[in-house]
This record gives sequence, structure tokens and C-alpha cells, in this order.
Amino acid sequence: MTIKINSMLRRLIILSIAALVAAQPLQAQEVKNIIYLIGDGMGLASVSMMQLENNYEPTIFDRATNVALQKTYSLDNRVTDSAASGTALATGTKTNNAMLGITPEGYAPQTLMELAAERGKATGLVVTTYLQHATPAAFYAHVRSRHEYAAIAEQLLHSDIDIAIGGGMAFFDERYGSREEAVKAIHDNGFRLYDSIDMAEGGSRSLIILADKEIEERTGYLATATAKAIQHLEEEDDGFVLMVEGSIIDGMGHGNDAEGQQGEMCDFMGAIEVAVAFAETHPGTLVVVTADHETGGLTIVSNDADFNLAEQGVEYRWTTKGHSGTMVPIYLYGTGAELINGVMENSELGAKLKELISH
Repeated sequence: MTIKINSMLRRLIILSIAALVAAQPLQAQEVKNIIYLIGDGMGLASVSMMQLENNYEPTIFDRATNVALQKTYSLDNRVTDSAASGTALATGTKTNNAMLGITPEGYAPQTLMELAAERGKATGLVVTTYLQHATPAAFYAHVRSRHEYAAIAEQLLHSDIDIAIGGGMAFFDERYGSREEAVKAIHDNGFRLYDSIDMAEGGSRSLIILADKEIEERTGYLATATAKAIQHLEEEDDGFVLMVEGSIIDGMGHGNDAEGQQGEMCDFMGAIEVAVAFAETHPGTLVVVTADHETGGLTIVSNDADFNLAEQGVEYRWTTKGHSGTMVPIYLYGTGAELINGVMENSELGAKLKELISH
């Protein structure tokens, strides 16, 4: 009897070891590329609204292989702004509202983009607002105020960003005194400047500036721009990090415009589709979708309190013209999706992504 038990134990041990060995390649798969999509002002209610508007047919959010939550408060305020939250997401370090890439003590933590460039990876930004706005700027700039747009524009030119697509030409003009001098500075810092996504060529650092400030025509833009950026960045053998922002989701929240936010969410979801499709065919790619904060305090309520009735319709109600302090979702796809879990600080998410490309 003892011999049989020992034999069974040995078999179980062998099977367990075999299972661990078989699972090892999946666990050991390194994250080579990160596509980081940030819906500015996108709360869980915004996602719920899109599910409802789609009659609960699966959306790209439903295809996430893992989901987590992040707390958005800043170092000095229970309700963050985009500069402080962007800094946490980009650097893994919390700071005060309005500060960008810098702490109150003057420490400038390394951003995810700076670390990626140090590791030989290509880096890119795609936004629907101007590239000097708080969230994108958090990935390359270090200033005490998010409103130092001219200084931020200069820091973009001195950064290691390989491709940037969005608006913001006006702030280059402001920094360098004229359009002619701004164009010269862009070229002198190693960028090719384009005013059309279609015209941009691969093989060089590219600034695709489509507006003085925000992109006016946004329908379908974000998906197209994301695809262009990925096409540009995937030429790098060591991988890439791309941040894509659905910038005007926030603006529609500030304006309490549910229909407008639906349009911005559709554009953002198109960019997620592009990113996930790339991840599905390129192992080693992690897609992270989250928000910097929620804007507008959106709620979705029934039109009638009597739930014994059949469908009675819903109403989108806003509770503020500003930001709220609610947690926001994190949706994960691709390689490493299982490594980000639970309820975390926004700075924890930023730090985790830096850790994943540090190996």
C-alpha cells in the first residue's frame, strides 16, 4: 500500500512539474510594446453609456482579458486635475494639481517615455487636443505649471519622442516668435514637420501637427492616427511605447453633453480597436486603456422609480461641470494583461508599466 501511495505522489509531482514547464513560456513572455490609451475624463458611467447605446452588444471594453480600478486623487487634492493624474500615470509618482512631471520639492521623475527611449524603444504620442496639453505633456515635460505652454513646446522638441500627432502649432509659434522660426526650430531638433497624416513618411522623427490647438474634425481621426503611429513605431526592433489620448471626452463632460461625449467615445473606441488588433497579431504587446479622472459626475438613471413596469427608459444626468473623485476603470489586453490587478493608485499603474519595460 505504501508503494502505491509513493508511486501516485511521484506521478502527481511529475505532472505538476510538467504543467509548470508548459506554462513557463506564457509567464516568461516579456512586454515589448505598450499601447497606453487614456480617455481624458472617461469614467465607468461613460463606458456604461456606450454599452447601453449599443444595446448591450459587446463593445471593445467587453473584450478586455483583465480589468482593474485606479484611484485618481492627487497629492494635494481629493479631486485631481489632468496634470497631476497625467504625471502619476506617466511617471509612477503623485504630485500636486497643476504640476506637470515634477513634485512640489522640485524632483522630476523619469517618465515612461524617457525610460523607453533609454531602453532603445521608439516612443509616440497621439492626441485630439494640442500636444502641449496636460496629459500628453506629462509624458515628456517637467514644469511647475501645466499652463507653461511655450516651455512645454520647447521640451517636446528636446525630448526623445519619435512621432507625435495632434494639434498645438500655436504654442511653437509663441515660443519661437513666428511660424517661420518655429518650423526652423522643429527641423533643427531633428523632426520632420507634416500637416497631414497621409503625407508623413516613415524612417524619421515626425511631428504631425494638424491644428493650431485642438483637432476640429475628429470623427474617425483617432483610429487613423493610432494606426499611423503604430506603423511608424513598429519599425524599431526593440519595441515601442505609444500613448493615445481621447482628449475631448473630458470637454464633453465639462459641457455636460452626453451626445457629444458618445461621439468622442466612439472615436476613442476606434483607436482601442486598432491597438487590440495589433496586439492580437504581435505577441509581446500590452494594451492598457484607462482614464486620468472622471469628468461631469455622469450617472445613468431610470425615468421611473417603479421597477415593476417594463422598460421605462433612462436619462443621462450630470452632477458637476468639473471633475469628480470617483475611481476609474483599467482595461487590459494582450501580453502581461494578467499582471495588473485589483484596486490601485494611479501612480501604481504608472510605476508598473515602467517596471514591465525595465527588464
